[in-house]
Order: sequence, then structure tokens, then C-alpha cells
Amino acid sequence: MKREREKQQRKEAMMMGQAQPRGKLPRKTNQKNFGFRRWNDRNQQQQKQKNASVMVRDNWSVLEEMDFPRLTKLKLPDIGNPTDLYKAGSLEKYNKSFDRVTTKNLKPLESNNRIFHKVTTTDDPIIRSLAGKGNVFGTDAIISTLMCCTRSVAPWDIIVQRVGKKLFFDKRDSPDFDLHAVYETTQEQMAEEGVNAPGNLALEATFINSSFSQQCLLKGDKIDFDKPNPFTGDENEEVASVGYRYRKFELGDGINLVIRCEHDAVIQQGGENLFFNIKALNEFDPRVSKIDWRQKLDSQVGSVLATELKNNSCKMAKWTCNAILAGSDYLKLGYVSRILPNDTTRHVILGTQQFKPKEFANQIALDMDNAWGILRVIIDTCMKLGEGKYLLLRDPNKPMIRLYNIPDSTFESSDDSDDADEEESASEDEAEAKKN
Repeated sequence: MKREREKQQRKEAMMMGQAQPRGKLPRKTNQKNFGFRRWNDRNQQQQKQKNASVMVRDNWSVLEEMDFPRLTKLKLPDIGNPTDLYKAGSLEKYNKSFDRVTTKNLKPLESNNRIFHKVTTTDDPIIRSLAGKGNVFGTDAIISTLMCCTRSVAPWDIIVQRVGKKLFFDKRDSPDFDLHAVYETTQEQMAEEGVNAPGNLALEATFINSSFSQQCLLKGDKIDFDKPNPFTGDENEEVASVGYRYRKFELGDGINLVIRCEHDAVIQQGGENLFFNIKALNEFDPRVSKIDWRQKLDSQVGSVLATELKNNSCKMAKWTCNAILAGSDYLKLGYVSRILPNDTTRHVILGTQQFKPKEFANQIALDMDNAWGILRVIIDTCMKLGEGKYLLLRDPNKPMIRLYNIPDSTFESSDDSDDADEEESASEDEAEAKKN
């Protein structure tokens, strides 16, 4: 009777929350389990499935899968100095007064109406004229995306065109490829909507980059390359300061890679022209980055840069890669912040930093031997393909690239797409009629 009475008391106490039943885990452990469930729910939210940069169609077939762990082990050392094939455009000189900008001596960021031509490989008339100089062709933006692919988190895609014995890497007719991603490699929880959603941040960062790269120049004080800008159709349009350098890299085994590279500015020093690539990092909310640029930039710029590298590893690697491919003497980084955290239209320049590209590559652990190795494997894989059109697609949820075989009409103009759809529909109707 006594034992039964004790059982009943324990049961009543447990129901009132005053005691734990025998044989059960203590409340402390239950709290741990609750904490684990909370972490697991949050982790599942972070692992929410993302969409690919383009919808994969049913009639596309996978030819190859290249996973990032395997790509990170590749090496292609001792790439020789490239050969300059063609130089075009004009460059304004860098305004050295921007090196004196600090958080206490800041400058408002000014917008500009200059035009930036983002022409893909096969639309470039100079690359067409240089077709006899190589067998693989691409722009610096496309090639650096491939070379730094193992750092990427956001999905992307690149068109591969096999024409005869030549290979062309292209981008789709979409502005997304040329946007500057923000906090792509961060571990922080990013907003899915509003001004700090990834898409809106990328648009803002692209505006900041184009504005900063032109504001810090001496207007009208420029040097001209051998040939004029090949993409200017209207004499009245104001074109951004840009110098195009078409360069051939020999990768061995008969692979001659021709890349259209870019410089943003120049300075003259000791009778010599020194070339710049100019980019901008942007602060959107110190509460997200956990470091306030206005408080830390002047005294702890290394901490600011380390935080940006952690959160923007892929973007900064591509910028560095572009500068190395172009043979730029310096990579200039600007630090730009919103005036108010929720206002994406007004910004200030808080400071600048300058690096030699190859030294900066070592600083950010960008192994160019590995970058060339990744590119060479992708080229070798695509060189085995027959003539036609293919797509390299960064999987949105797994660390890998997939190579798809796609119809030649894919990603053509809307009229062509409609015609292709009609032809496909007509052929399906004919086949159905024959069955009946």
C-alpha cells in the first residue's frame, strides 16, 4: 500500500510539474534536447532548397558531373607569360586624392551615367577576328567564374559552344551574371525579402561598383590604347573608362586560350603606365557584419577586410583573378557604406586600399595553380564534345558543376524560341497522327 501511495504521489507531482518520474532523463537533458531541436529547425531553414540559375528542361541530358572536392585538388603550375594580341579602348587616370579618404574625411558616392558594355564572347567582333590565334575563347568574367568555381555558393551557368575544333565560353543574355553578389559565402542568416535580400543587395553592389570605379578618376585625363573601343556604336554616348587587352595563354597540349581582359584606370609613374582594376566592397548593415566600418576602418582595416573575405570569398577571388589575367599592376578596393541602414540610394566612401594582385592572391589563399588546373579540366572535358551547344550549371544545392547537352536553339531570342516550340509541337502532332 505504501509503495502504491508513493507511486500515486509521484504521478500527481509529475502532472503538476514538481518532480520527474523515475527512469526518465532529468529536466536539464530535456532542455538540451529542446535546444538541439531548435538548432535543427534553424539548420533546416538555412538548408532551404535553392533554385538553379536557369530551369533545367526535360530534354537536357547530363554528360558530366564535376564535384568541388575533386576540383580543389587539381594543379596546373608554370603557366607562362601571356601574349598580348590586341589592345583597345581608353583609360582615365586614377585620382590619388581618393587614397586620403578616411571615415573622418569621407566622400559622398556620386552616381554616373556612363555606359558599361558587357558583351559576351561570341558577340565580340575582336574575338571573331582573332579566331585563328587560339582554340578556346572567353571573357575575363566568364573564365574567372570557372577558375574560382569551388568558392561559389550562389548558382550560375555558362554556355559552352563547340564550333569545329574551337571552344567558346559564353554567358546568357541575362544581366544576373554581371551582378556583384553580396555575402554569398556568409554563415549569417540573410533576409529573404526587403532591401537586404540577396537580389536587392546584388543590384545595389553593382551600382556602387560602377559609380565608384568612375568617380575616382581624373575626368578627361586619359591614355588611348592602340584601337578604339570596339563596342561603342553611338559617338554621343558616354562610355566608361575601360581598356581591353586580348591575351593568349598557352595551357599546354595545344590548348591556346584567348581572353578579353579589362583595366579600369591608369597612373603614369617614372614614364611608365601602371594599370588598375578598381572594385568596391559595400557595408549594408553593421548589425549583420558584426563590425562597424565607421568605428573600425581607420584603425583596424585588417579586421574589416578579413570579415569581407569570409563573407564575400568568391567575389573577391574573382576580382583578384581578373586583375591577374589582365596583368594589372594594382587592385584598388574602395569601402562604401550606406548613409542610413535602410536607405539604398545614398552612400559614402569611407576609405580605399591598394594591393598587388599576386600578393593579394596569396593573402586570400587563392591558389592560381589550382585555378588553372580547374580551368584546364573543364576545357579538356568540353574539348571531347561534338559540335553543338552545352551548358555548365553550378548545382544550386550541392558543391558540383553539371555539364548538360542542350538543343542549339536554347537561349536564343524569344522569336526563335517560339518557332522552335512550334516546330517541336508540330513534330509531336505528326508523330501522334502516325500512331493513330
